[in-house]
Amino acid sequence: MTRIEITFLGTTAGVPTHNRNHPAIYVHYKGREETVALFDCGEGTQRQIFSAHLNFMRIDDVFITHWHADHFAGLLGLLFTMNMEDRQRPLNIYGPEADEWVPQITSLGYGKLRFPVKVRNVEHEGNQVETLMENDEVMVQAIPVKHGVPAVAYAFIEKDRVKIDKEKARALGLPEKGLVFKKLKEDGAATWKGRRILLQDVSIVEKGKKVVYTGDTMPCMNVVKLAENADVLIHDSTFFEEDREKEWKHAMFDEVLKVATRANAKQLMLTHISRRYQNLEEIEKRIAGLPNVRLARDLMKVVI
Repeated sequence: MTRIEITFLGTTAGVPTHNRNHPAIYVHYKGREETVALFDCGEGTQRQIFSAHLNFMRIDDVFITHWHADHFAGLLGLLFTMNMEDRQRPLNIYGPEADEWVPQITSLGYGKLRFPVKVRNVEHEGNQVETLMENDEVMVQAIPVKHGVPAVAYAFIEKDRVKIDKEKARALGLPEKGLVFKKLKEDGAATWKGRRILLQDVSIVEKGKKVVYTGDTMPCMNVVKLAENADVLIHDSTFFEEDREKEWKHAMFDEVLKVATRANAKQLMLTHISRRYQNLEEIEKRIAGLPNVRLARDLMKVVI
């Protein structure tokens, strides 16, 4: 059985607190092969990785939502620690205007990276979903969001899996196992004892899992679009009361609930919490009656 492990490395907003680090999320997909990705990389991210007993060297893709310091300031340290640990394989870094920002980060100081860093810009205008990374089992997509600077949200998506239904196969006289099933999966059809069998005749589709991370954003329909039927929606919930007059360009709790409802998200995780909320138990009480809503905390792990 496949699984996606989501570890919250940082859940605060612009200023860290004693209990909450700057934004970063470590996603580990376990299927036929394993995929490890990092979403945002705030200051202190590599220390949080150590605290969570995770392996930073397994990360192959880093997805930055936008270039405010609390979302990328840990990238420099992470890159050069990888360098000191003799990383050889490439690291892919994605983000809006990434070709402008990543070279500036990697050029700081006297050090020089000995492994390739591949940069890909992510479209930050419009309302189109863009596929950025894809392998046989998963893909990562992005869409522009509504913030004060170019910013995007990301979706980590497991592809639908076609599985052989043993009862359907048995009813058609197929064996318990054999090369016929390999041919069915590769070609979509096979001949068995003179009879043509279609894959759809003996299979079921297992819907893939989807995790969406908004980064910093005001409520917007692009998030609803990307997060449609998501298993987990991780949404900016910086404020829990009206604060629009300051134009922070973040989301408020009541607005986030509406976005999650419109998207039909199965579970909502609230993150990027302002430091003004020192008593998280008060927030927990507020959401206690909402069974599919959780407050993200540093080093929390969610498995789907």
